[in-house]
Amino acid sequence: MRVLRLVAVCVVALLAGGCTGGRLQVEQRDPGVVRVASFDFPESRLLAELYGQHLRRSGFRVEVLAGLGTREIVTPAQQQGLVDVVPHYTGSLLDHLGGSVADTHRSADEVYGLLRQRLRPRGLTALRYAPAEDVNGFAVRTAFAREKRLTRLSDLRPLAGGLTFGGPPECQTRRYCLVGLRETYGLHFAAFRPQASRAVTATALESGEIDVGLLETTYGRLGDRRVMLLVDDLSLQPRDNVVPVVRTDLVRRLGPRFTEALDGLSARLHTGDLIRLNRLAAVDPRGPADVAASYLGDL
Repeated sequence: MRVLRLVAVCVVALLAGGCTGGRLQVEQRDPGVVRVASFDFPESRLLAELYGQHLRRSGFRVEVLAGLGTREIVTPAQQQGLVDVVPHYTGSLLDHLGGSVADTHRSADEVYGLLRQRLRPRGLTALRYAPAEDVNGFAVRTAFAREKRLTRLSDLRPLAGGLTFGGPPECQTRRYCLVGLRETYGLHFAAFRPQASRAVTATALESGEIDVGLLETTYGRLGDRRVMLLVDDLSLQPRDNVVPVVRTDLVRRLGPRFTEALDGLSARLHTGDLIRLNRLAAVDPRGPADVAASYLGDL
């Protein structure tokens, strides 16, 4: 955790212009430019492009800051006014802000209402959440699942002691990753191997380097059928609808035109869209910006 805190300080310092070579300085910020930030995984980059480009099309000047880091890094940066808009996930963010397991497993509307309450004293506002929902999924090789007759996470219990798990480094301390797999499912894996990205995780699964891996339920490469998700039969995962979180002072300053633009995109964004866009972004050499532009052009 000490390493994570040091990284967070560095990112915030760079955004504030406090590190040598930092190109973004608070004192030089143009208040007319909206900063949209993403976390350090592909779907988040895609969502930042979608919301950022949609704001541009609605007449706002926007800068997209891709891959700033984990929630522990990006959320403090937003609270300090270094970034303005961050696409989040309702239940995961509520959990991060201190919500209980019961809170994060309520209806989508209830989770959203509780999240807004938690954000208010932090100077942040959750706008309309999207129908699109993405939760942590746990995948295995399809051939392995057939061999061992695996369909549910519970089926891993007698096998976990001989299996290797792969996922992002922070997975070790997350309630909805390894902590929850131990506490809810009783899964104690033989080893944990940190993975640099979801693409690396999928490749490690396919090659047999790891046996179980964390992949989002909307991850594009799941469509190739070489890996498959196990059913979360004990309902470990929370409700996790996509939701843009913005600084409250920005809502007041930019008014209804700003919020209506973001709400309008959220209303159109469904889970099927995320699966398709993630699949395209995974193979499109032009990256998430062009995939987002193509999607928005079809609206």
